[in-house]
Amino acid sequence: MSSTPAWKDAACDRIVFLTRRRAGPTRPGLGPRAAAVLVFGASAAVLVVEIVALRLLAPYLGLTLETSTMVIGIALTAIALGSWLGGRIADQVDPLRLLGPALGISGVVVALTPAVLRSTAEGAPALLILVAALTVLVPGALLSAVTPLVTKVRLTSLAETGTVVGRLSGIGTVGSIVGTVLTGFVLLSRLPVSGILIGLGALLVIASVPVSRRMRGRNGAPAALALALAAGGLAASVAPGDCDVETRYHCAQVVADPARDGGHTLVLDGVRHSYVDVDDPTHLEFTYVKAVASVADAAYPGDQPLTAHHLGGGGLTVPRYLAAARPGTRSVVSEIDGGVVRIDRERFGLAPGTGIDVRTEDGRLGLKRLDTGSLDLVVGDAFGGVSVPWHLTTVEALTEVRRVLAADGLYVANLIDHGDMSFAKAELATVGEVFEHVALLGEPTDIGLARSEEPVGGNVVVVASDRTVDLRAIQRALDARRTGWTIATGDALTSWTGDAPVLTDDHAPVDQLLQPHASPGRR
Repeated sequence: MSSTPAWKDAACDRIVFLTRRRAGPTRPGLGPRAAAVLVFGASAAVLVVEIVALRLLAPYLGLTLETSTMVIGIALTAIALGSWLGGRIADQVDPLRLLGPALGISGVVVALTPAVLRSTAEGAPALLILVAALTVLVPGALLSAVTPLVTKVRLTSLAETGTVVGRLSGIGTVGSIVGTVLTGFVLLSRLPVSGILIGLGALLVIASVPVSRRMRGRNGAPAALALALAAGGLAASVAPGDCDVETRYHCAQVVADPARDGGHTLVLDGVRHSYVDVDDPTHLEFTYVKAVASVADAAYPGDQPLTAHHLGGGGLTVPRYLAAARPGTRSVVSEIDGGVVRIDRERFGLAPGTGIDVRTEDGRLGLKRLDTGSLDLVVGDAFGGVSVPWHLTTVEALTEVRRVLAADGLYVANLIDHGDMSFAKAELATVGEVFEHVALLGEPTDIGLARSEEPVGGNVVVVASDRTVDLRAIQRALDARRTGWTIATGDALTSWTGDAPVLTDDHAPVDQLLQPHASPGRR
């Protein structure tokens, strides 16, 4: 058995000593817990930014499928770009030197996002999509780079590559899940959008401070980032576009009518949704509301009480009207946004004992809870942005409406469309698949009764039933309220609808059919 000569041992020790001396002091490491926290937090932050960006853009771009697709696509691009670049850079530069700046810079951008987006929307709307893309792309890419940077630091042996990569990848996925659930179920229901982003930005900048100090020693970068964060918070506080209330689904404002002491307009995401006169519920401001009231008055003459269900509440204008004009009427309202319901109670004086029962629920799920043949009237007035939620437009949804109506019951629905009115035509075709009698109320140019003129678009009202309705009485009521609207039915309506598709749960491209329009108003 041979042994290593002493002089060789001494030479090896000398080589190790010189190598360590040239390399300088040992760089600080990153323990498994710290690595897990960084990856988890960065991944969660990306999803928080993505979801909140949808809410922030809704007042300016609408809460449509296209808006959601755009934001999700940008977020995924940011994740892919950050992961790829982060991995490449980690192989060329000490990744420990980059973690602090990645967190800090992303925090500043996140904190500035509310001010930047709202200012752009007000001052340079043509640039809004580009600026919105950058406010999601920049922090998303920087935060997504954290995982490959941390992974590079933690890979100390090829033998444990699979374990390290799999563990950190799993932690990042869990972080994304937590960020999604936390934002959707907790943050948006309790905090304003600007507060969420400024708070997240603050957390990221605060996290960058100990990371930078540990990895690079003390320097002025964290202080500069903190100052930038403070500036972002101040800018957000004075930026245009602030809401009176940020509900779970909307940026809500209540605007007083200078011409009427009790008049108020409820504005959701920049769209005038309801006009409420708290002193006189029979005062109807919007033309489409006058049309709905005209249908109810003509179909049920006199002041007999009705049993009604309302898909969408808003300011509860129609339920208030029915309660005032027909004492004893019972109205159940399915309003998905609890924040809007609070506005109804706190600002518009909704109180118990009025015959109006507001339930915070999805309209279609609310229909399923109702008894068959129990209603005189179903009013459809639910909107997400300027479009009816697609799942309330289909044959299956309308079959539920028909089920809960009595034999002589009526379905009355408000629609908004512009251009060639493709969505409105498709919805009329769908209603015709379910109900025996269908009519459409609106401006003559919009419903195909004045073909010499181009349609302007806006609100139209659908009336459907399995019994005949006195359309002449409805027209007299429309004329009495000076709406300027008329009625299309029979062959005229069939011709106007043409070969429009029937919407089903399997295929209802509402957002694609709907034609956008610049005006946020309602007629």
